[in-house]
Amino acid sequence: MIDSERINLPERPDQTFNVKKTFGIDSDLEVKGFKDKTQWVPEIDETYIFDKATTLAILAGFEHDRRVMIQGYHGTGKSTHIEQVAARLNWPCVRINLDSHISRIDLLGKDAIVLKDEKQITEFKEGILPWSIQNPVAIVFDEYDAGRPDVMFVIQRILEVDGKLTLLDQNQVITPHNSFRLFATTNTVGMGDVTGLYHGTQQINQGQMDRWHILSTLNYLERSHELNVVIGKVPQLKTAKDKALIKSMIQLADLTRQGFINEDISTLMSPRTVITWAQNHVIFNDIKHSFRLTFLNKCDEAERPIVAEYFQRCFGEDLSESHNPES
Repeated sequence: MIDSERINLPERPDQTFNVKKTFGIDSDLEVKGFKDKTQWVPEIDETYIFDKATTLAILAGFEHDRRVMIQGYHGTGKSTHIEQVAARLNWPCVRINLDSHISRIDLLGKDAIVLKDEKQITEFKEGILPWSIQNPVAIVFDEYDAGRPDVMFVIQRILEVDGKLTLLDQNQVITPHNSFRLFATTNTVGMGDVTGLYHGTQQINQGQMDRWHILSTLNYLERSHELNVVIGKVPQLKTAKDKALIKSMIQLADLTRQGFINEDISTLMSPRTVITWAQNHVIFNDIKHSFRLTFLNKCDEAERPIVAEYFQRCFGEDLSESHNPES
C-alpha cells in the first residue's frame, strides 16, 4: 500500500522540451513535460545513451497517450530507458516488477484496520494502481510477461486509452488522470519462453496484446556506444590502455550474445555485466580473476570451455592459466 497523497502538478504538461537537445538524438520534434520536479521523478543519469527508435516510441507514449511496450533481452536497458525519458521530462514514474509476489490486492488495495479517535475501524487502503491512475504518473510494468493471470486481468481493464478502473469492493469507478501514462517491458513479446532463458514467463492473450498501441524492440548498443557507457560508469578506467581493454571486454560480450543466439551457450553478457566486470577489474586489478567472478562462474560447467575460447580470442590468453590477483 502507498501514501494516498496526490501529486501536486498541473492537469497537463506545462513545459516544452526539444528532443534533440534533451535526448541527444537526431530529431526536430518537441514534446511536453513538466516544469517542476517531484519526489516521484527518477534521478537523471548523465551518462545514459538513448536509442533513437526506442526513445521516439517512448516519447510517443508520453506525448500522445499511447500504450508502449518495450521488448528485448535482459540487460538492454528497457526499463531504465523509460525511466530516463521520464526523468528528463520531469514526469513522475513508478516501476512495478510483475513477479510472482505481486497480487491483485497489491495493485488494487485492501481493507485495513486503522486507529481513529482511539477506536479501531476498517478503512480501504488503495493500492498502487488506483493511486497512479488518479495522478500524472507514468507506470512501468516490468517483466510484463511474468505477471500472474489474476494480475493481468486487472491491468487489462485500464489498457484502453480511456480505460476506467472499477473497484467493485468500493462501488467506485476511477477515471484516469489526463497525464496518466502506461508502459511495459517484456522479454518474449507475449509468446511465452521458447529459449529456456526466462523461466516463469507466460503467454499473453491476443486480446490484451492488441491493446498495446506501440511495440518497440531494444537491442544491445553498438560497440562504440557501449564503450562510452562503460567508460562513463567506470571513470577509473580512462587511459588509452584501459580503453583498449574495455574494447576487448565488449568484443567478448558480443561473442557470448552471438553464441546465445546460435544456441551454443545459455548465458550471455549484457552491458550491465560488462560494467560489473570493469568495476570488479578496478577492485582486483586482474582481468581474468574479475571475469571469473563476474561471468564465468555463472555459466554452465559444460559451456565454460566455449566461454574460455571466447576469452582466448579476445585477449590472446588462456583463461585456465594460474593467476595471482593483486589487492
